[in-house]
Formats: sequence, C-alpha cells, structure tokens
Amino acid sequence: MADTALAHRLSKSRYLAGLQCHKQLWWRVHEPDAPELVPDVALRNRFAQGAEVDQRARGYVPGGELIDLPFYEFDNKVAATRDAIRHDPPVLYQPWFLADETYAGVDILTRGPRGYDVIEVKAANRLKPEHVPDVAVQVHVLRQSGLPVERAEVMHLNPECRHPDLSNLFVREDVTAAVEGVLVGLPDELAAQRRMLEGPLPDVAIGDHCTRPHDCPFLERCWPKLPDHHVSKLYRIERRQLLEYEADGYASMADLPTDLELSAIHARQVRAVRSGVMVVEPSLRAVLAKFSSPLAFLDFETVSLAIPRWPGCRPWQLVPVQFSCHAEERGRGLVHHEWIADGPDDPRLALAQALVEACAGARRVVAYYASFERDCIRHLKAAVPGLERELTRIEQRLVDLLPAIRNHVYHPDFGGSFSIKKTLPALVPGVSYSDLKIADGETATVELLRLMFEGATMPPDERAALRRALLAYCARDSWAMVKMLETLRTLVAEQLELF
Repeated sequence: MADTALAHRLSKSRYLAGLQCHKQLWWRVHEPDAPELVPDVALRNRFAQGAEVDQRARGYVPGGELIDLPFYEFDNKVAATRDAIRHDPPVLYQPWFLADETYAGVDILTRGPRGYDVIEVKAANRLKPEHVPDVAVQVHVLRQSGLPVERAEVMHLNPECRHPDLSNLFVREDVTAAVEGVLVGLPDELAAQRRMLEGPLPDVAIGDHCTRPHDCPFLERCWPKLPDHHVSKLYRIERRQLLEYEADGYASMADLPTDLELSAIHARQVRAVRSGVMVVEPSLRAVLAKFSSPLAFLDFETVSLAIPRWPGCRPWQLVPVQFSCHAEERGRGLVHHEWIADGPDDPRLALAQALVEACAGARRVVAYYASFERDCIRHLKAAVPGLERELTRIEQRLVDLLPAIRNHVYHPDFGGSFSIKKTLPALVPGVSYSDLKIADGETATVELLRLMFEGATMPPDERAALRRALLAYCARDSWAMVKMLETLRTLVAEQLELF
C-alpha cells in the first residue's frame, strides 16, 4: 500500500496533466512507459531549448546555489534543498519540495525581507493562462512545507530583445494575485486527483480539453476513428457549425442536404465527394495565366532559437537557413539550385547571395503558402541590407500556388486539407513524401539545428547522410510545385478541348 501511495504521489507536471484531463493523468501514472509518452524529436528539441533558457535565466538572478542532482532523484533533491535552506542562501536554483503528497520543483527561489519569491522560467515570448496554475501548485507546496511565499513571478523571454544585446532577454511578470485566486480551489483538486488515481480508469468525455492548453498524447485512444470525408473535414469549418451538422445526424459530406447553403470551397468538396472524382472549376484557367514563364519554384526551411544567436534576431524568430529552387532557364531547361547552412555561423548573407543568383532570370517566383516565403525574404532584406534591392524584386515576383488549388480544385483524396503533403500525391500520382528519410517540416527544423550546431562533432558519414536527407526534403517541396503546376495546366487544357 505504501509503495502504491508513493507511486501515486503527484508532481507539478502530473497536477497540470490532471487539470487538463483526469484520464490523461491516470494513464501517465499507471502506464509511465506508454509509447505515447516517448518524446518525439520536436519535443526533445523544446526540452533542450527550455533547459538552455533555464540556465541562461540564472545569470539574470545571480548569486544562487544550484541543487544539482539528476531529475529522477526527487527525494534526494528535497533533502538537498532542506539542507541548503538551513544556511539561508539569497537565491536557490532548482530547489525541490514535498508537501501534501506532491512534489514541486522551482526554477528560481529568492529570499526577500518578509518571505520568498517563486520565479517560474518559461521559454515562451509571453505570459500564458496555463502558466498561472503551474506557479500556483509550487506556491501551495512551498507554503505547506513551511516557507512563507510572498510573491510569485513568471520570467519569460522578451520578444523585443534583439541580438547581440541580450541584456533585456527576459521579462518578469508578477502573477501573485492570479496565483492567490487559483490557490483557493487547488487543495481540493489535488485531493480529487489522488482519489481518482486509486481507482479504475475514469470515464471522461472527449472535448476541447483534449487539445487545450496542449495536445493530449493519448488522443488516439479516446477519439473515434472518423469515416472518410467526415463533415469535420470541411475546410476550416467552425466548431459551432460542425456540432450542428453532427446533431442533425450528418456524418459524411455526402449526407449533407443538396439544398444546404455552403461556402464555395465547402460546396466544391461536397461535389467531389459525391461524384468520387476531382472537381476543377473553369475559373482555374484565368488564375494560371499569372504563372508566366520563366518561373522559379522556391521553398525555404527555417530554424527557430529560443535564445537568438545572430544579429538582429529575437527569441524564437524563424530564420531561413536553407532553400531549394527549381528555375526555368533559357537554353538549359529546368535547373535546380539549393543552399543549406551546415555550421553555427550566421548563414543569411551566403544564403541571400545564392538566392538572388538562383532567381535572377525568373519572371515569377512560385511558392506554396507564399506568405511564409515572403516573411523569409523580408527577414533576409533586414539582415543583408546590401542585397535589399535584389531581394525586393524576388518578393515582388512571388505568386502563390496554394490559392490556385484551394479556390478552384478539389480532389476527394485531399481529405479536407490543402497542405502540399496532401495535394501532391492526389494531383501527381506516384509522387509524395513517403520515400524520404525526413518527411515533414517540423522534423526538418530540428534536424537542421542538429546539423548546424552538432554537425562538427558527428561522424563524417552521419553528417553527410543528414545533409543529404535535408536537401532531399527541401528539394521535394520545390519539385512538388513544378509537377502540380504541370497537372493544373493539363487540367485546363483538357477543359478547353471539351469546348
């Protein structure tokens, strides 16, 4: 019984999981080795950058003593904290406490004239609502441990900070009043969570809490598998409207009444689903007229760093570090240009120079979701003012392939999405991302960081393989646009033949 009680002890992270959903907490405690709890590469990257932010934050609250023990030695950290507090240090980093059968670690604990200040460090650019209960459970445990906590703060990254001046990297916000409000009901919630953990898996209905404030790792266990072309796949459908359709008994798009008033995109989706074939609007012809040769097909990949490393960058800013460009060149046909950063130095000048050269002869520069490429180019203009004129010309030539598809074409295999990962295999059978070692943008971002900042320490074969995989992924994005535009032009030509 004692061992069970020990295993069911709560912690700050467990409490927050239970606050979102008791069923999620039950699984986390009773199935700690569940495959859903193994962090993927993106989560591991966030953990690593968060740890770097924590370490950097200590330099802004100097003079402290670090409780430096492995993360899993909870009781040893509690004991070490108790010993440290006896000699009354002004600041403690990573102290741990146990009270009310709940562990709580504090990022930074400072001693003031009347009590203690709990400082929770967040690798976010702003204070978020979910930060308040995070701090509240710490305050509760510390007060139950006998420490008079007078103030609670969240110390987060400052979006106004710009490298190389990191003196204002952090903002400290007083959340004491909000925390005191949460503390009123917190002991009851802790007790409810402990009682729940002693029983069987609780029955909790699915709902918005499954994805707020974070996606639950056990989503697939709870959410039923939806049939193909479910009404929830209507593009960007409002939740209110979706609930109305479901309440009226409509599951598939094909079930919707024929006289129902729908948006143009939704109506096109329904037509395609009912007919089982792709719908192509006659209006596509006029849209494709602006894709006039010679064309360049451009795709960027970016990295995002919590602590900026290059001049002018702010925390978590997306910085372009790779591009692929398939360009139509007179006398040479379609020529592939690519560039990738493979070291920690600022890559933007060399990338911008290569980009200007790649797009030099293009009348139009094609992108998919061009606002992203536009933001990348604007970032390069600010970082490389010597090429501002040339980069502005590229920006002015941008043309977006996404709305050409979204507003004029729908294939049943799109599955309600207009992402390039869904539209490419539907429009160009046999071409997809499934054969690539890196097959999505989030993984590419993490692996780019690894290549840039760890590549020098990798075995040469591993580094070369990673570089090839990243180049292949980015190249697939620009090649996908080449092939999809070819398909769209063929569809228009076939329509003209009918008339």
